[in-house]
Amino acid sequence: MAARPTWRGIIKLVLVSIPVEIYPATKSGKSIAFHQVHEPSGKRVRYEKVVPGIGPVDRDEILKGFEISKGNYVLLDPEEIEKVKLESRKTLDLTQFVDLTDIDPIYYDKPYYVVPADDLAEEAFVVLREALKKTKKVGIGQLAMRGQEYVVSLKPCGRGMVLETLRYADEVNKAASYFRDIGDAKPDADLLEMAESLIDKKSSDFDAKEFENRYIDALKKLIAEKQKKKGKRVIQDDEPDRVPKGSNVIDLMAALKKSLGDDKPKAKPAAKRTAAKPAPRRAAAKKSAPKRAAGRR
Repeated sequence: MAARPTWRGIIKLVLVSIPVEIYPATKSGKSIAFHQVHEPSGKRVRYEKVVPGIGPVDRDEILKGFEISKGNYVLLDPEEIEKVKLESRKTLDLTQFVDLTDIDPIYYDKPYYVVPADDLAEEAFVVLREALKKTKKVGIGQLAMRGQEYVVSLKPCGRGMVLETLRYADEVNKAASYFRDIGDAKPDADLLEMAESLIDKKSSDFDAKEFENRYIDALKKLIAEKQKKKGKRVIQDDEPDRVPKGSNVIDLMAALKKSLGDDKPKAKPAAKRTAAKPAPRRAAAKKSAPKRAAGRR
């Protein structure tokens, strides 16, 4: 495998130890790199590491420091930080197993692919993978890498497994503080039914390939347009950013019907009814009836 593993160590399940390697499951997508430029001169802005009273210094002379009092630091070099004594630096101990639905998606951070480190580890690796599949559980433990210890989850993924770093509780804002002003009223039954129908109509299998980063394409078009105009200011969307306001029930009903296409079929039957007009003929027949009756008398 050409890629360099992010972490090498052992997954420990009680007395079972499985040597593994983990690799990033994601990569950087399309992006446009911008530099800071001094407008009057057109030159790029550079940043230097500067010490007051000394001036610019080399990167090799810089260490990380923890301030213990004003102006006094404990200095640590990268190797000291990397080699801090922590069992999870080399061992991922699966301390509990939970249902997948027990973990709120908001806690998930970054995924990694997990593979056995060698052929000897493969048997135990496969046993753990299949056991997780059959029990429909996710393994939970802690792992240290890149100067941080993470809570992680472990679950099956095809022939291998996926490890995902999780956020700690103190890294997640409490939802209640944002949702408390939303009322407890239940939605109108008809509106809810129409919304469910719209969701069913739009339901399909997820395919990430169907989506592209349109913002990058838009930026490229802006850059090309600005080149043609030789640097003149280009504002493509001059509409003010307005905060959208909620609609009333009538507007919502109309919007849902239109989304489902319920408003289109009603126009054709109306056109057919107005085309046929038998009423005037029946009226003429009634007027001539009295004359025939008078002749018989």
